[in-house]
Order: sequence, then C-alpha cells, then structure tokens
Amino acid sequence: MNTATLTPQPASASAQSELAKESRMGALGQENAQRDIRRISLADYAQRKAEIAQQLWDASVDVGFFQIVDHGIDLARVREAFAMSERFFALPEAVKAQYPHQKANNVGWESKAQVRPSTGTPDQKESYQITRPHMSGLWPSEAELANFQSTLLAFEAQCWGVGMQVLSCFADRLGLASDFFTGAHDPASDQYQSTLRLLHYYPIAPEAQAHLGLWRAGAHTDFDCLTLLFQRPGQGGLQVCPGKEMDSQAWTSVEPDEAAITCNIGDMLMRWSDDQLPSNFHRVKNPVPGEFMGSRYSLAFFCQANRDAVIEGPGRKYPAITAGDYLKQRVAANFKPY
Repeated sequence: MNTATLTPQPASASAQSELAKESRMGALGQENAQRDIRRISLADYAQRKAEIAQQLWDASVDVGFFQIVDHGIDLARVREAFAMSERFFALPEAVKAQYPHQKANNVGWESKAQVRPSTGTPDQKESYQITRPHMSGLWPSEAELANFQSTLLAFEAQCWGVGMQVLSCFADRLGLASDFFTGAHDPASDQYQSTLRLLHYYPIAPEAQAHLGLWRAGAHTDFDCLTLLFQRPGQGGLQVCPGKEMDSQAWTSVEPDEAAITCNIGDMLMRWSDDQLPSNFHRVKNPVPGEFMGSRYSLAFFCQANRDAVIEGPGRKYPAITAGDYLKQRVAANFKPY
C-alpha cells in the first residue's frame, strides 16, 4: 500500500466538479423500474472469488449499485444494531447534544446539519458517526445506553470484514495486490477513518405530507471507497441513478431487504480506479400519500481509506492525494459549521 505525507491541497478541480454535478440533481425526475440492481452471493467466497469479482465488477460498471447476500453477518446482529440505534435516537436531545458532531473527525451526533448541493437545504435526518480512533468522550454512558459501545464496535468490525472482501475483489480486477485495500483501511492504525453511521430520518409531519419538494436526503454521491447500507423492511425511499445517466434524472427504487446489504461505489474508489468504477447518485425520497410516513432508520458503513493512504490510480489519471485530505475537502463542503 502506498502511504506518504503530501502537502495539503485546496479543494481540487475534481472535487469542485463532483459538487457541481450534485447541484444538478435536485429535480423530482421520473421513475425507472427497469434497472437491474443485481444480487450477488458471497457464499464460498474463497473458492468463488474470481466469479464473485467478475459479478461485482460488472454490476459496478453498469449501475454502481448492487446488493450482496450470504455475507456472513447474522441477521440477529443486524437487528441488534438497529435496536441500539433506535434507543440512541430516542434519547432526549439534551443527552445526544453531549456527543456533538466533530466535522474534522467525522464523529458524533448531528441533526439536520448535512446540506446537499442538489437541494441547498438540510437533509431531514439526524445521525451518529462512529470512527474508532476519535471517539473519546463521544460514547453514551452505560447508564444512558447499556452495551451500546460494545455492541456497535463489534458490528462495525463485521462490516469492515465484509467491505474488505468486496474491495479485495476490486483490487484483483485493478491489477493490485489482493490485500491492497485491506492495508489502506487498517483499523489498527490511528489514521483509520472508516465510519459506521447510524441514521434516523424524521417522521413526516401531517402538514408536510403532500410536499414533494422536501427530501429526506437530497441526491448525492458518497465520498468513500465503498458503502454498505442496511435497511429495515417497510422503511423504503432509497433511489438510485447511475452517474453516467445523470442527465436522464430517472430514478430506481431499492426496496429494503434485511437479508441483503445494499452497496455502492463512492467517489474515492472512482478516483482510485481512474474512473473505471463510477460512483452513483442516490437519494432518499419523501414517502407519498399512502406510504409509511413514520421514522426511517438505516445503518451505513463507509469504507474510507486511512488518512495517510495515498489515492493514486494505476494509470495516474489524477494527482496523488491522501485520503485524509480528500475526505476533509468533501466533508467541509457538506456540513454546516457549528
């Protein structure tokens, strides 16, 4: 793995371009139910790795979104993590405010703080970010939430393991060492910046239920290499539109399935692959009359390379940049100051 200390850079032309693209994705658009969000089994991973890698690559190049099943995380552990998340967000706001979001380290609790360039308005959600090296003073006490820290750290480790299996397949296809991305996401390093994010989208108030202009989360691409998303049955809203088809503004809904992990390529891996693996626009739309209007919960694990890892594709299409500097640029543009 290539690591180095590079001179910090101002927001790059490519980062500005990514934000400019997002700013064009705020329209309601239209539905496209014909896209194939492929389901890929990780069963017998060691024996089937080349086959799995081909399936992941094809799905990523085509749509940029896919679902993985037979991934090895027991459903009971997923449900336990969701239960912990729901308990956290049910705490009084004064308690949650003791653990405030730290933009520099992407940790802690925030509410309606993420403003998407596609909408210019805050996402209608609250979230709590867990990034292992930076959690000092940000964990709820055992009295507030018993077993919260231990349960979610164990779940985060399982997510990391699955993410590294997928990224190892991409490393093989890119001609890199199989463990290249595993080394770049080393959780033992103090430079680790992969994040488990608990998300709670607020219920829709009766007076707003017919207001289609209000997005729970505006259209965006993710900053990371790979996102693993867990959804709860009956709490839909996720829609995707491949970046290469952004001009069509045609969106495909991804129905929640608790047996599957929904995955997407992020901007960091797109850059690292010299744009061979495109990141994908996605959003969380408002429910419409007749759909569930209550709270929506999801869990997202972002595979974000360690701060000192150098992002440089095999063909060196873009200037080298540390993952720390890259993520700093993207977070700064998407969260309001406190």
